[in-house]
Amino acid sequence: MSDPSAAPVAKLVRHIANLGYGSRRQVQALFREGRITDPDGDVLYADDRVAHAVVRIDGEPLDPPPGLVLMLHKPVGTTCSTRDPGRLVYDLLPPRFRQRDPQLSTVGRLDRDTSGLLLLTDDGQLLHRIIAPKSNLPKVYEATLAQLLRGDEAALFASGTLLLDSERTPLKPATLVPLEATRARLVLTEGRYHQARRMFAAVGNHVVALHRAQVGGLTLGDLPEGRWRALDAGDLSRLFEGAAP
Repeated sequence: MSDPSAAPVAKLVRHIANLGYGSRRQVQALFREGRITDPDGDVLYADDRVAHAVVRIDGEPLDPPPGLVLMLHKPVGTTCSTRDPGRLVYDLLPPRFRQRDPQLSTVGRLDRDTSGLLLLTDDGQLLHRIIAPKSNLPKVYEATLAQLLRGDEAALFASGTLLLDSERTPLKPATLVPLEATRARLVLTEGRYHQARRMFAAVGNHVVALHRAQVGGLTLGDLPEGRWRALDAGDLSRLFEGAAP
């Protein structure tokens, strides 16, 4: 995977504006004020051709270039859509991230009451590759339940015959591993609306708390709740571990 931050940028003003630092006029003002420099503090000019990685604004490196992929540890109470009540996940990111072009979008959604690993990217092709049904990308959830596990859930979920309410197509086989009497790990390879919650509802149970712990081979590690980090090439390789060829 090539490093997009290493290639010289032909139109520096547009590039910085597209990263969300302001309109082109506002970015031009940053140049005039001498606030855009190289790592040694030497002033850069709007017509300079320098690599993304060289540019500093007020002494700070630029945000990652287009092709950005973020991992966010989503807290309960935050939402992925303005149509849903609650604080937006975008509010946990630097405000300028919402002004990026291409736009930064969530890769699928976690509902307001679900915590855990959420990916965001401005790479449309990568987004579709991750969410495409044929990718078969495993997603691991940890569920706390209102009632005791019955004991037959694992076999039913793995059967490929479970039909959710108001749907006509059975679910793909899923893996359930009991953790405690009212806790289980669930591995899904598709992403239907509120799927994990509806699966447990189909066997007469209710999900009290739901946490997504893993997507593909990618885990949150020690990333604190409410925090984010940009993914590198190694992370993306781990992401697609276990996916369909």
